[in-house]
Amino acid sequence: MKKTKILIIEDEKAIADLLVYGLNKEGFHTIAANNGADGLREVEQFKPDLLLLDWMLPDLSGLEICKKVTASTHIPIIMITAKSDITDKIVGLEFGADDYITKPFDLREVIARIRTILRRMVQVNKPDEESTENKLYFKNIEIIKNERVVKKNDEIIDLTPKEFDLLITLYSYRGKIFTRTELLDFVWGYDYFGDTRTVDIHIQRLRKKLDANDLIITVFGVGYKFEKQVD
Repeated sequence: MKKTKILIIEDEKAIADLLVYGLNKEGFHTIAANNGADGLREVEQFKPDLLLLDWMLPDLSGLEICKKVTASTHIPIIMITAKSDITDKIVGLEFGADDYITKPFDLREVIARIRTILRRMVQVNKPDEESTENKLYFKNIEIIKNERVVKKNDEIIDLTPKEFDLLITLYSYRGKIFTRTELLDFVWGYDYFGDTRTVDIHIQRLRKKLDANDLIITVFGVGYKFEKQVD
């Protein structure tokens, strides 16, 4: 059975060694890079299924790496950092991170977060119960689920992994009203930590990229829904 590959980009050797040892023991195939340049090279060569990324690195910031990785791949990213301010968390998520763990951490929590994200990736990409079709259509939009590609008028739209997951979640439950907290749980998969602005920002970006103001509807005082009738 193919092992899930995890890349760690972390300049503190003791932390990197702990993570590599612990994750390999859990059955993952894990390697580490101790700076941003080496980490980006391993993203290309190792082709990880998930990235554990330190915020503070000696050459590139974790945010720079996060932006580069999400611009060209669909690899889920967990930021690991000493920064604990809520604003820093939101910034990390807005740059494309899937989750956020603050140092010092318990290895068991890291493993649990990884497994949660991997389960969610499988859930998002599995066929709908009502249809086994891989391609979904609405208006001038085409979604190719297994390739995680979205096209508008046959041109590929550059969506971040979180924007894609958010779109699939809303579209799969057309007509259902989601609260912002529910969308955090469905799409980001971590415990609600007190600020839902990241959901609003991702919704705004989706609407703009897809020209979908008439489909992704704000339900005032509640949250969002994808219009059920899309024809």
